[in-house]
Amino acid sequence: MPDNSDAIAALAEEYQQFRYRQSPMWAHMSGEYAHAGAFTDVSAAGEAETVRQAGEFAARARAISEDDLGEQDRLSREMLIWDATSTAETAALGDAELGADPIFGAQASVGMYLPKLGIPTPEVAEAMVDKLRGIATYFTDLADRHRDGIAAGRTPAAFAAADTIQQLDEWLTSPLAEDRLLNIAPTPEGVDRAALLARMQDVVADHVRPAVATYRAVLCDEVMPVAREDEQVGLLHVPGGEEAYATLTRFYTTTDLTPQEIHEIGLEQVADLERQYAELGPAAVGTDDVPTILAALRDDPKLHHTDGDEIVEASKRAMEKARGVMGDWFGRLPQSDCEVEPTTSGAIAYYFRPALDGSRGGVFFMNVSEPEGWGRYEIESTSYHEGIPGHHLQIAIAQELEGLPDFRKTAFVTAYSEGWGLYTERLADEMGLYGSPLDRMGMLAADSMRACRLVVDTGMHALGWSRQQAIDYLLANSEKSVGHATAEIDRYAVTPGQALSYMIGRLEILRIREAAQQRQGERFDIKAFHDVVLGSGALPLSVLAAHVARRLT
Repeated sequence: MPDNSDAIAALAEEYQQFRYRQSPMWAHMSGEYAHAGAFTDVSAAGEAETVRQAGEFAARARAISEDDLGEQDRLSREMLIWDATSTAETAALGDAELGADPIFGAQASVGMYLPKLGIPTPEVAEAMVDKLRGIATYFTDLADRHRDGIAAGRTPAAFAAADTIQQLDEWLTSPLAEDRLLNIAPTPEGVDRAALLARMQDVVADHVRPAVATYRAVLCDEVMPVAREDEQVGLLHVPGGEEAYATLTRFYTTTDLTPQEIHEIGLEQVADLERQYAELGPAAVGTDDVPTILAALRDDPKLHHTDGDEIVEASKRAMEKARGVMGDWFGRLPQSDCEVEPTTSGAIAYYFRPALDGSRGGVFFMNVSEPEGWGRYEIESTSYHEGIPGHHLQIAIAQELEGLPDFRKTAFVTAYSEGWGLYTERLADEMGLYGSPLDRMGMLAADSMRACRLVVDTGMHALGWSRQQAIDYLLANSEKSVGHATAEIDRYAVTPGQALSYMIGRLEILRIREAAQQRQGERFDIKAFHDVVLGSGALPLSVLAAHVARRLT
């Protein structure tokens, strides 16, 4: 009979394969090609099977005794229980019924991800044809899920459905030969690329575009007449929405804080940032009047970029500064490097983890489609968050850890990862990385957005705020323009709870650090603290707190 340690290792490997099956695009992006021919399953049957299997994994993990388990095996057991339970709970919410999503929906994102999917062998090349068939099935199933939602009184927000329709129209009216799904990575020797693309184009014409047209028709003819208007944009106005938002709040923050408690924390953070703006304002923009400061950051053309290449170069300079002092603040550094690349699609900035097989390092993308939207003051704080010492250290180190199961190395714990990213924006200030008071003002501006998120996300989804009320609050308490504020609020509206993870995660990491400093006094070593926080992969915040307390006594 295997001992408990062997049982944990075996279950962890089985669970990782389950995760790959559930998220085949993520698996492919990570360099796992076993499911390269698959796409996300949003069918009702697939959702029910996810709930069942994830629940079974959680039960099996609980059934393994902690007796004789070492530290990392105990953490693996806790992570299995948390991750599988969270997967079951969130899958059971029926999110696909509200799945009109102009921010992260497949029609908005698949064209960005497809070129990043490696094609190392002829077998993976062949699988790309099947992947397109899976994309067609995805849109057909999503249309069915919307019909299920309508029957249950669960409908998307009207703005989300309307914006999605516009994106679908742009896709369907684009030339077939230039379809976004035909933009794939380089193919290996032995593959007739022209013949492969011809077959893929046939699948797009015969399967994908008809499925997309069907989905569009359902949104136009069936969803839009009953979609939720802007006054009812939050989950509170959906049957079961209050309970669903509570579940999502727990998942994204990994805490037991209620939406009302988080709302109050957000208000406190916004008030404290007003004081910080007033203190830094004279050196940065020549005034301590907060509305004037925010207006200058928002509207002064001298404080904004005009050239995409300049944005990327500024980010590269910031990353190089960070590389130069990493050894003073971290004992463990990743072997893989992080590059900065421009993009014209997707979020304003985002990070792609290195491939598991080492074929590609980390990549930090800066969206330069509208250079004027980038404040000069934003580049450094964004670079430290997304790149070094932010997401790159957190994610690349996790992937390179030895002796941990793969699911631990690649786990998604949003409060941990985004909390770390936001923590490193302030850590960069401690490290002396910001080049000017204006760059430090960018740190405050980034904090404002994350603090406002606590207020507006809970406001919409738990307190009944309208879309416009949320936009107005963000405009009044950040430097965001009307267009950017609207885009931010729309993101929070279609991904309830996710925006809470940043500031709640940062505050908890700071609390854990302060507790360690109080315990250790003069023995406290910031390098040791960071190594413990990053040295076991992503963890729920309560698990992280207990782990740090055991390590740094």
